[in-house]
Amino acid sequence: MSGPKTLDVLGIGCNSVDYVYRVPAAPRADSPTAKLRIHSHAVSCGGQTATAMAAAAALGLRAGYLGAVGDDDNGRRLRAELEQRGVDVSLLLTRECASRFAVITVDNATGERIVLWDRDARLNLAATEIDPGVVARARLIHVDDEDQAGAIAAATVARELRVPCTSDIERLTDRTGELVAAVSIPIFNEHLLPELTGERDLERALRKLRRSHAGMLCVTLGARGAMLLDGDELIVEDGFEVEAVDTTGAGDVFRAAFICAMLRGDAPRAMLRFANAAAAVSCTRAGAMSSVPSRQDVEDALSGAA
Repeated sequence: MSGPKTLDVLGIGCNSVDYVYRVPAAPRADSPTAKLRIHSHAVSCGGQTATAMAAAAALGLRAGYLGAVGDDDNGRRLRAELEQRGVDVSLLLTRECASRFAVITVDNATGERIVLWDRDARLNLAATEIDPGVVARARLIHVDDEDQAGAIAAATVARELRVPCTSDIERLTDRTGELVAAVSIPIFNEHLLPELTGERDLERALRKLRRSHAGMLCVTLGARGAMLLDGDELIVEDGFEVEAVDTTGAGDVFRAAFICAMLRGDAPRAMLRFANAAAAVSCTRAGAMSSVPSRQDVEDALSGAA
């Protein structure tokens, strides 16, 4: 399909309404933290890909979102939140069911969180709902691994059209290998790589994946930063030290900033540094979409660390 690109990035995947509860410590059975008084609570919008697109828009990209919400108050909340944040929601679908939601506990001392979620199967995207014409109008496609059929279809179309496709891959299923193969630039959570490759050492895991995948391979390391295999060169960038308030959405913000830096032509190491800074800023704020930084926020963090 010819014509100008209308979006810098199109995200295809998960959205969520998050019920966030801040507690004094991480809950653990058969311990003093088995029962905890809630310090505070809030309702906010999130979800891996929806948050990444909100962050992409905040960083100055023309971002669009394709996914499904329910025909309930939460679905209307998600649509309004994305639209208010400058994300193109013209492709957002509405199903006759409840929207996806998550209950998130946040450790008040460390900002680390535990996520419990539920999602109606009617929210799944079918492969037939991925329009190649829509994919062709984006400079880059971003997918997650919650709705794998839709993600694989989108990544496959993107590969056929030579549109770059990044990912958020954090769980191992019988289709994970297929998704990794379809995505041109996979970005993994660190706990998944040993499961996927059988290699506990992350560098060895990335190099093992290199045998079957020619694209850049990236793994996020939480507060420790990120690692990227570019060709045969391993690039490691440390994270930024911040006082974490809430780590919810940090990985999604990392991916949005990685995409932003890649689309503007940054070198791989600079891409990681920019993405690490963005993720660090998001950890100093509560919530998922409510934590996304602007480009100036990220530049300020980079300047302060220089």
